[in-house]
Amino acid sequence: MAVRKNFLDRFSERFEDLDASSRQAYILRLVRERGFFETVFNSVDEGILVIDRRLRLRYFNRAARELLALPDDWEKLRAPQLMQGVDWRRILQEDEEEWSRVARQELELLYPEHRYIQLYLVPLPEDSGLAAVMLRDVTAARTRTMDEMASQTGKAVSLLAAGVAHEIGNPLNSLYLNLQLLERELGDPEGADADAAAMIRVCKSEVERLDSIVHGFLTALRPGKPVFAPVDLSGVIVEVLNFMRPEIEARRVEVKCAWAEALPPVSGDAAQLKQAFYNIIRNAVQAMTNGGELNIFGYVDNGFWVAEFADSGRGVRPEELKTMFEAFRSNRSGGNGIGTMVIERVCREHGAEFGLVSRPGRGTVFQVRFPLGGRRMRMIAEEAGSSGRD
Repeated sequence: MAVRKNFLDRFSERFEDLDASSRQAYILRLVRERGFFETVFNSVDEGILVIDRRLRLRYFNRAARELLALPDDWEKLRAPQLMQGVDWRRILQEDEEEWSRVARQELELLYPEHRYIQLYLVPLPEDSGLAAVMLRDVTAARTRTMDEMASQTGKAVSLLAAGVAHEIGNPLNSLYLNLQLLERELGDPEGADADAAAMIRVCKSEVERLDSIVHGFLTALRPGKPVFAPVDLSGVIVEVLNFMRPEIEARRVEVKCAWAEALPPVSGDAAQLKQAFYNIIRNAVQAMTNGGELNIFGYVDNGFWVAEFADSGRGVRPEELKTMFEAFRSNRSGGNGIGTMVIERVCREHGAEFGLVSRPGRGTVFQVRFPLGGRRMRMIAEEAGSSGRD
């Protein structure tokens, strides 16, 4: 396979072909353009970093320096020292194909200030050895109270919830009552009537399942305060998988679960966690339109209970990362954005970190990290080892 030349190689070859006067003009042009782009980058609020395959910093703007408190002697620093909790090994594997991944993750920083940031990482298409890292401060949104969030979307949520309750709930009740009447009319059937009674029982079961989904949907839109208690997360995930078995089988998706030994419970609201896991798994299943595989992992890492959901679906494109967790915005045809809103709300109420790593056309890994104990302190020191599952 031919080695792809990076920007510096291409620039060097072109520069050597120029005469002395052309070289001088070229250098002056580069200096002017560099000054222009640095002015633009330093004027934006988002932090911008450029890193290489060894995770060394090659460039940063003013906002990135302030967010990460970069020292004057930053040349020896590497990205994992500044942003812990990111699975850098998975995002930046040495294989050139793996470098085509895009990633989005939300992180908590305790130094120099307590902040929550959204991290977007996109490899630079014109240079396979570099990647751009964009940092957005979402502290205000993260710490916003549920009342403030409800005031922004309350009218839309109320109208939607009322419509769902009327348009779906009432017909379901009527359908269920008529199925009960049919069941009573048949009494203790035999022969063909026995087959009809069996079909009625199946219909009743499906109506009950749909009613449960609608009820859970409305509960998610109008949630109460979470009631925290010790929760077995792996058990909750298995319950959700059993509930979704008909849809999973209909889409020809194979699910595999792998749990580490002696997983501790976490403090959480089991009902709300079921809603979050339901939406995570449903998004993964719906991303695999022609069947596929969903691998679910549970393990403890650096004081966090980590749940990973790896699908073999269509993946997430870079332009979809920014809006995929906004309320009532969906990147999927026919979607309404409610599911991702529920995931984000439940994760935040449980103090959990969440993020994803994706390769367009190859699949997505969604990760949720639930805290088990004290908070981590960010240290400017050489990383002892990368986080994540081996």
